[in-house]
Amino acid sequence: MIFAVILSVFLFFNLFYIVARVKNDFSIIDTAWGLSFALIFYCSYFFSPYSSTFRVDLMGALVLIWALRLSGYIFLRSRKLGKEDYRYAQWRKDWGEKANIIAYFKVFMLQALLSLIIASPLLFIHLKPSSIGFGTAGDYIGLSLWIIGFLMEVVADQQKANFKRLPENEGKVLDQGLWRYSRHPNYFGEALLWWGMGILALAEIPFYQAMFGPLLLNIFLLKVSGVSLLEEKYIGNSEYDTYKKRTNAFIPWRPKTDGVH
Repeated sequence: MIFAVILSVFLFFNLFYIVARVKNDFSIIDTAWGLSFALIFYCSYFFSPYSSTFRVDLMGALVLIWALRLSGYIFLRSRKLGKEDYRYAQWRKDWGEKANIIAYFKVFMLQALLSLIIASPLLFIHLKPSSIGFGTAGDYIGLSLWIIGFLMEVVADQQKANFKRLPENEGKVLDQGLWRYSRHPNYFGEALLWWGMGILALAEIPFYQAMFGPLLLNIFLLKVSGVSLLEEKYIGNSEYDTYKKRTNAFIPWRPKTDGVH
């Protein structure tokens, strides 16, 4: 089963790499990311020798809802943009003539590996039979965190899309709605829902198997591909510097200076 899952993820990201080459757009990988998690779950589900449970089915439904929403949102956003995302365009420029081969390993294969690691609880829950029925405290805590995180991510993305849709906001900083309390509420929602998924998995698998994936995702969102990478875009932007001084980077909280926007 594990080999089948690894092979399916490898082929999946290679397919997106081929599409990226044809379209000359590496940023298509962002659309693939969420869908790969659903692939890992349902491939594991199909090849598992054990009967499914309500908890496992619920986790499958949750990951599918998340994956379709996120990938659909990114796909529509990229179509509206009509060009390669600035991050990938800069990497293409930096890598020069070797951009295609470097992107294959540093973007597509790296994300294939990361998706397997971060989504590993979705694989591990299919490796052993379940003996605990749904209804534990962890089930309700995990599901609650997932719902809160998902709603926060959806609302934050929509608020940002609505803000960018108005021509008068071009070049301005969004500091209203959820963005008043966190500079990256969508990333916080993403982290929260995956912590919730990990807690849901605790009734099925050991702590380290359930929590390593959410922990790694949290680290990447904060230190690698999320907050730190995105904020490089605003270096030297005085309006963003002011916003940064009064607003938490990740965890939503009351602004340090109220009433000044």
